[in-house]
Formats: sequence, C-alpha cells, structure tokens
Amino acid sequence: MKNEIEITADGSATIYVPHLDEHYHSVKGALTESLHIFRDCAYMHATSTDAPLRVLEIGFGTGLNAVVTAMAANEKRKAHYISLELYPVSPEMVTQLNYGKLVDNDLLQSLHNAEWESPQVITPYFTLEKLQCDFTQCELPQRIDVVYFDAFAPEKQPEMWSEELFARIYEAMNPSGVLSTYCAKGEIRRRLQKVGFAVERLQGPPGGKREILRATKNSF
Repeated sequence: MKNEIEITADGSATIYVPHLDEHYHSVKGALTESLHIFRDCAYMHATSTDAPLRVLEIGFGTGLNAVVTAMAANEKRKAHYISLELYPVSPEMVTQLNYGKLVDNDLLQSLHNAEWESPQVITPYFTLEKLQCDFTQCELPQRIDVVYFDAFAPEKQPEMWSEELFARIYEAMNPSGVLSTYCAKGEIRRRLQKVGFAVERLQGPPGGKREILRATKNSF
C-alpha cells in the first residue's frame, strides 16, 4: 500500500504509512508539533555560542522540523542542521503536502532540493547536511548541541529507541546539549536517564499530547 497524505487538526498535512499504521507527525497538528517540541523546547532552549548550534535530527521526513528551524535561525542563533534519513520523501509527495501556505515555501523547497551527503549553505544562518543512512547502523556526527528525536513510535520501530542508541547519542553530544522527543513513555524516560541524561517532562503542544520529554546532557 502506498503512503497517503492526511490533514491534521491544525490544518497542516502529514504522511500516513499504512504498513506501519503510523503517521510522520501528530494527527493533532503537524506544524504545531514541530514548532513546540523541536523548535521551541530544544533549538530555542539550547545554549547559544559563537559557533552555529549543531542540530541532529533523527528522521528528515517531510522537512517540516528543518524548515521551522531554518526560519528561526538568525545572526545570534545560527544552525548547522544534520538530518539522518533512510527513506527520503519523494518530490511529488512533498508538493502534495502543500506546506507553502504555512511556512516559507521557497525555503522548504531549498531544503528538499539540497544535495545529500555534504553540508549545503541554505541561508547565511542555516546550513543543512542530509545523510541518507540507517540511524541504527551509521556513525553519528559528533559535537552535537541539539537532538530532534523524531523516529516513529517505539511500538512501531522498537529498534530505534534502544538504550544502546541513546548512549551513542549521549556520547556524540556536547556538554549541556539537549534532546527533545514527543514520546513521554516511562520506559523511554528511564532509558534516557540510565545513559546519563537529566530528563524532564514538559507540557505537550497545544491541543496535542499532554506531555513530552526533554533530556539534557550533564555539563561535566
């Protein structure tokens, strides 16, 4: 069965994957989720330095997390955005998502049209590096300040949420780096804590999940 476009509660679209019975974004609001969980609770929360913040996204998907981050990037908060994606969304499906009514469409197209496997300067404040690889197998980029953990749900892809992989992420991050995820399950929180993160439950996005998780790496 082919993937399908569905409209979420805030009017923005997501992709439904029939064989997993899973959506790329929350059906309560795709754009709302990206803005709250990833842009606001992770990227805007992270400690700013003279160098660009190094953002690692697990799952480029529709590019929605990337475009809202690129729109937020500025002279004081630059971003080097590294995204791992094994199965890129087709250009035809990107067009069908019709995000151009909600975000900067030219910027979104630039992100999807950017070459893979090397850093591409999208704006003076935002560099994108898309890597086509399996997160569970590939070598992770290092010196990461922010992690957007946006894999499919643990019950759909349990191999993506293992303690071992969280430990690899922890080691790849700079001190005081932050990770955010929509999944607030107790088992996931405990796995993050076990590898060394300080984990807090935060209020979820408006109209969406009640709670989300933000994990911070110790600074020593």
